Amino acid sequence: MQSYKKFLLAAAATLVFSANAMAAEKLKMGIEAAYPPFNNKDASGQVVGFDKDIGDALCAKMKAECEVVTSDWDGIIPALNSKKFDFLVSSLSITDERKQAVDFTDRYYSNKLQFIAPKNVDFKTDKASLKGKTIGTQRATLAGTWLEDNYGGDIKVSLYDTQENAYLDLTSGRVDGILADKYVNYDWLKSDAGKNYEFKGEPVLESDEIGIAVRKGDPLRDKLNAALKEIIADGTYKKINDKYFPFSIY
Repeated sequence: MQSYKKFLLAAAATLVFSANAMAAEKLKMGIEAAYPPFNNKDASGQVVGFDKDIGDALCAKMKAECEVVTSDWDGIIPALNSKKFDFLVSSLSITDERKQAVDFTDRYYSNKLQFIAPKNVDFKTDKASLKGKTIGTQRATLAGTWLEDNYGGDIKVSLYDTQENAYLDLTSGRVDGILADKYVNYDWLKSDAGKNYEFKGEPVLESDEIGIAVRKGDPLRDKLNAALKEIIADGTYKKINDKYFPFSIY
């Protein structure tokens, strides 16, 4: 009789486990995968980076099965709205313009915009000093918008489909400098390609908040916000942060 009861209990536990496993929500997270150290592909083609690690941690808290879907930067918001993925965790600045197309979670990190240029060049960042120079930046980014709004009539703005291509033109001398997120520039300046370049001037914008985007009205935003609070509270966020930066970017 005891054995039979144990069998029934074991069978019931298996059924509960199976039901819970079957009930796991399946979600797709959208990532550009061309913006190291936040998102990129490793040598084997796997998506890696700060954004990916944050997305995985949030999915674990939500007990969701998540799959990565990559998208070109220019079409990444339309891809979200056409349901190619369910949420977008790809270093997207929270702006009023973007809020018209998507809903954002609370910020998951904060950024700044800052110029970089060759170390051996006297590169002042005021409008008068930059007049006539060519500055590179990634297309459809806050940096691109800031340049065109503030310096557009005085400088030539070269727009790139990826940040990596902007760096290539900087090292080949096709642009005089680059304006981009400080922490992306920070990572590149540590590389062999970036060793002869440095930050110039002070950040031109210090209130760039980065959020996760979902479709308008999607209740998934509330779940992501709750999970974000959990990973901050239990130290998971700090572990991910410390993997990439020796200072907090929250």
